[in-house]
Amino acid sequence: MSILLALDASSSACSVALLRRREGADDELLSRFELAPREHTRRLLPLVDEVLAEAGLAPSALDAVAYGHGPGSFTGLRIAAGAAQGLAYGLDRPLIGVSTLAALALGGHRRHHFRYLVTALDARMGEIYVAAWQCRDGVPEPLAEEAVMPPARLRLPAGHADHDWVGVGSGWGLWDAMPAEVQAGIGQHLPDVEADAADMVLLAARAFEDGEARPPHEVQPVYLRDQVAWKKAR
Repeated sequence: MSILLALDASSSACSVALLRRREGADDELLSRFELAPREHTRRLLPLVDEVLAEAGLAPSALDAVAYGHGPGSFTGLRIAAGAAQGLAYGLDRPLIGVSTLAALALGGHRRHHFRYLVTALDARMGEIYVAAWQCRDGVPEPLAEEAVMPPARLRLPAGHADHDWVGVGSGWGLWDAMPAEVQAGIGQHLPDVEADAADMVLLAARAFEDGEARPPHEVQPVYLRDQVAWKKAR
């Protein structure tokens, strides 16, 4: 059995999720999600307490802690990183960083069965954080590396333009600035969807099982500001 806790404050939403994975039984997933702009510092840890109380668990029962490591709001990422690192250090547990763009992709796949997704977040300063994914067997596989760029430079991944693409995330609020060929290739776009710790904890569980959990000081936020090109995933 493994028990993981994930928290996220990378956007205007604030969320926490706990996953209890047991052999021979269904997973138990408990979560909280609130739209709480500028309230992350006040709300994040109380949400952790609520989820643990609902599960009937003490923090010491956790096997690992995870958080949305970005990209996203610089302030929100620092708040989540500080809270997650503090919990992991205090409990002597490993920490797992989870991509917010991957979490958006998994959320679109789980809730709407989308298979090909371009997840994008408004990065301000006339740019978006963006990545492209193919979801198979409940796992988002990258078709292009995460990057930051002006919306006008966005392209669908080479060799995949004929797929039924869906755009997810706040970056799609900049639809009018995106190239005509991208607009033509996107069947629908959902700019109001936010990353959710309920998806992050599932990604974290897979990483934990694959031995990717790390000491807390080794897991840092991912800002992407030094990456300006869309590169083909290896």
